[in-house]
Amino acid sequence: MADATSPEPEVFPEDWSTALVLVAHPDDPEYGMAAAVARWTSQGKTVLYGLATSGEAGIEGMSPGTAGPVREEEQRRSAAVVGVDEVRFWGYPDSQLRNTEELRTSIAKSLSRYSPDIVITLWGGPDWGNGVPNQSDHMEFTRAVAESVAGTGVRAFQTAPEPTLIVDVSGFVERAVESLAEHRQYLSVLDPTTPVIEQARAQVASATEPRGGFRHAVGFRPLG
Repeated sequence: MADATSPEPEVFPEDWSTALVLVAHPDDPEYGMAAAVARWTSQGKTVLYGLATSGEAGIEGMSPGTAGPVREEEQRRSAAVVGVDEVRFWGYPDSQLRNTEELRTSIAKSLSRYSPDIVITLWGGPDWGNGVPNQSDHMEFTRAVAESVAGTGVRAFQTAPEPTLIVDVSGFVERAVESLAEHRQYLSVLDPTTPVIEQARAQVASATEPRGGFRHAVGFRPLG
């Protein structure tokens, strides 16, 4: 949580038409930015998803060969809920991402394919601001995105526990909940005792707390 001396966050810029969301795993967009994506697509903006892995190591008790296609399909359905029609998976191994030249080349190809006005990725810091450590895949991937975007002139942002930029997502929270809840098999194994919709609602609530005078807001920081 920001201290009392932290400046109030500014409103996230919306003077753009196409955003490329680059993340490491399925469900990464839903843990923090789905409500903002729903707002933007409702405005007629184009949002595209690129995922380094298929999250095949993410469902306990399910083989990677089975889990990968399951998680890809859940991500496609989840993206559709918030108005994202194009979702690409790059095939890197889950839980083994490294900021390599190969990965940066994949990011550069995605930038060239779509020519986005802005790029958005997941928080790349060592923890989530509450002492919970970040995953190595997230940190390595965000560093790769930052290095790939540098010098291109494309504005890039990351979700952030202590944001400097916020998006008013009032009216889009339930869409974000529905989007995350599409990851049904993943969430049902992650916490078998809590209904998937309740898990989704709790996660989205934590990502859309009141900020900057808005009843619900999603926060970002410039990347780099």
